[in-house]
Amino acid sequence: MDGIIFDVDGTLWDSTEVVARSWNQAINENSDLPADLTAAKIKSLFGKTMNEITAALFPSFSEEDRSRLGDLCFAYENRLLATEPGTLYPGVREAFQALSEKFDLYIVSNCQCGYIEVFLEGTNLGPFVKDTLCFGQTGRPKNESIRILMGKNHLKDVCYIGDTMGDYDACQKAGVPFIFAEYGFGEVPEAEVRIQNIRELEQLLL
Repeated sequence: MDGIIFDVDGTLWDSTEVVARSWNQAINENSDLPADLTAAKIKSLFGKTMNEITAALFPSFSEEDRSRLGDLCFAYENRLLATEPGTLYPGVREAFQALSEKFDLYIVSNCQCGYIEVFLEGTNLGPFVKDTLCFGQTGRPKNESIRILMGKNHLKDVCYIGDTMGDYDACQKAGVPFIFAEYGFGEVPEAEVRIQNIRELEQLLL
């Protein structure tokens, strides 16, 4: 295997409480909508693309207004997370350190530009990650983003670690083995390989 690709939200950390506060602030300051988002609501949306999230949150808005308010929410989110990082799941730092000694580590997420950078800076995991790609950069579904990153880095044999049905579906379409992080946000009944703690990856892959 020449690479391990990770999802972020629900796989490496939980930022939903901070994200909910940042989006509520953006909604309150830039619209007449009720600012009542909760961390639980954010968890139910994470894993979707940015366009899908804004469509779910602002269904009565025109596509232009939906995009405008969504962009503000994502900007507020990046700014708040820079000072109040999400909560890293137990064992992530140790797993990255151990795995990076044998494999190149990557991140592919459906997030906006700047989010992965804020995550890596806030958790000090940047030195362990070789490359990243997000929906904000490609504008493409996750399966295509995975293949783009693989092509850019000349990867042939990888696995993807994620926590949602969307991650599983993306791996099926990309032809990449999927490892389900059961401790995350989603349910993936079809997943054949599962972990309950990220440290299990070391024994599984090493």
